[in-house]
Amino acid sequence: MKIVSVRDFNLQREVDYGTPEQNQAVKDIIQGLRAEGDAALLRYTEAFDRVKLSPQDLRITPEELQAAYSQVEPSFLEAIRAAAANIRAFHMKQKRNSWMDLQPDGSLLGQIIRPLKRVGVYVPGGKAAYPSSVLMNVIPAQVAGVPEIVMVTPPATGGKAGIDPYTLVAAAEAGVTEAYRIGGAQAIAALAYGTETIKPVDKICGPGNIYVALAKREVYGAVDIDSIAGPSEIVVLADNTANAAYVAADLLSQAEHDEMASAILVTPSRRLAEATAAEVQKQLAELPRRAIASASIEQYGAIIVTDTLQEGIEVVNRLAPEHLEMMVENPMAYAGLIENAGAIFLGTYSSEPVGDYFAGPNHIIPTNGTARFSSPVDVDDFIKKSSMIYYSKEALFKNGAAIMELARHEGLEGHARAIEIRLQNEGEA
Repeated sequence: MKIVSVRDFNLQREVDYGTPEQNQAVKDIIQGLRAEGDAALLRYTEAFDRVKLSPQDLRITPEELQAAYSQVEPSFLEAIRAAAANIRAFHMKQKRNSWMDLQPDGSLLGQIIRPLKRVGVYVPGGKAAYPSSVLMNVIPAQVAGVPEIVMVTPPATGGKAGIDPYTLVAAAEAGVTEAYRIGGAQAIAALAYGTETIKPVDKICGPGNIYVALAKREVYGAVDIDSIAGPSEIVVLADNTANAAYVAADLLSQAEHDEMASAILVTPSRRLAEATAAEVQKQLAELPRRAIASASIEQYGAIIVTDTLQEGIEVVNRLAPEHLEMMVENPMAYAGLIENAGAIFLGTYSSEPVGDYFAGPNHIIPTNGTARFSSPVDVDDFIKKSSMIYYSKEALFKNGAAIMELARHEGLEGHARAIEIRLQNEGEA
């Protein structure tokens, strides 16, 4: 793992917009699905997932969900239920209510908060199974009150035939009642525009590969989306009190996700930098997914040595990482200085997988530096708001002249006259 000075590291983040060929492929898939519906969906599933389906095969039945329980260990079931309880409890605290404010002049102003009617959640499965992503997608939508939640996931998980039973059990535990065995850009298109079998949704959430990300960007406007997720990333901010073995393990926990994942240590300690680099190589040798993790570390990993911890914090805020671990002495003293990070893990024992799986906060988090302006998925992603305005006669008479002044200043006489005619007819002009 390369060790570089902060002055020799490019802090400029680049968002992956895909190659021209990838973008055109996604456009073609979406166009084909809009024109042909199920026929195109089945054709793309056979071409890209190597699975031949009929329209009747698309939906995952309740019997399949229940049958998956016999294929998982009791310990997994216990763990997924505990995680679900934590995730639900955390997101329940985010719920907001509609409100109204009665003014002295009789006018009433307020905001109506409603859940979206139908949302689609994408659960990736091309390279590995992600039952935790089922919980992170579905539970916030349930807490928000969404009545129709549709899950889609590739028909073959990790290159193996069939959907991983752990993903199916997680779906059953989360309360999923409508699910389809489709993945990739074609699944996003089906959720956005619908087919003969699948009704369109109002919003699509969940991470996926570059084709899923590009498809979400392409359908935005026809539906809402949560974000355009890039490869996973972690930044560890550490001082000389950190344990190099722990730091290395946490860096590798993200590097093993994907060859394009990013794992970076930022530290003012040259000793820790060198010890961590050695630990990464030592632990890589025994990591089951070492081929993926090695490629990630080689291409996108780095150890950045700064002059001071304060300079390290400035680097973190420039990087705006998806996951930030603060392995420093008294991390709470520095937490308030972090301006840009999707999730912040404080202290030695708050390893990133604690948040990925169990603690409760959502693990669908902004990537590619977008934590500068966006947030993790939460209950607000599954609601919509309507402003409510009731103006009394007294309020209109009191404020009518000001409203007309502003309208006429913008050259919109029709706006002004809509107020004026009421004032005149009521004898108050």
